[in-house]
Amino acid sequence: VLDEGETRRGVDTARKVFGNSASILGGDHLLVSALQRVQRSGTPELLGALLHTISSMVHSEAIQLAQRGQFEPNAESYNSVVSGKTAELFRWSMEAGARLGGLNGDQVRSLALFGHNLGMAFQLIDDTLDLASDTKTMGKDSLRDLKEGKMTWPLILACQADPLLENLLNASLHNPSYMEDSERVSNLLERILATGCVEKTRQRARDYAHEALELLNPFPNSPAKEALSTLLDGAVARLS
Repeated sequence: VLDEGETRRGVDTARKVFGNSASILGGDHLLVSALQRVQRSGTPELLGALLHTISSMVHSEAIQLAQRGQFEPNAESYNSVVSGKTAELFRWSMEAGARLGGLNGDQVRSLALFGHNLGMAFQLIDDTLDLASDTKTMGKDSLRDLKEGKMTWPLILACQADPLLENLLNASLHNPSYMEDSERVSNLLERILATGCVEKTRQRARDYAHEALELLNPFPNSPAKEALSTLLDGAVARLS
């Protein structure tokens, strides 16, 4: 699963190579193809659920786009966007697999909630990569999310711990030259990390992962259950 930054970079590359119109047309084709595949699955309710998921993701993306260019560390807004995008996509994917696997209603609901928790954990860990990753190994520059005007959970926690950071981050966001100064970026990053926001975010991700794992307990041991557990471990272990 690509994070938002990776997706945007992929879209930008496609635009440079094929042009904006061709890239949009290609995306439309892939969307229609995906909907047709779901329609042919023989499980009619999945298509309606997928349309609901797409609507939720579009709505959440609209909220996120409206917030670009400003820095407002709003936990409620963050949770709403992540729940409506990443977690919603993971939730539908798990629900679809459960329904196609012929599981009962309670099992479908449990796996859908597993997907939601997995998605939340995945996004939280992804947020930490913006602050504590090695650029060479992870392919992600420090504070890239901030430069793109994207709100992340660690930055929300950092501002709660260090209230003066909010004004500094806002100033940085509105002054591109500031973010081009490696020494300033390094000092800013050091101040953010000093709040302990990365470890707190990792712990929140582990809490979601624990809740997800609990949802698997009623299921009998099987290669599928083991695979889901391994997937969960991988999602929260991307940065140890």
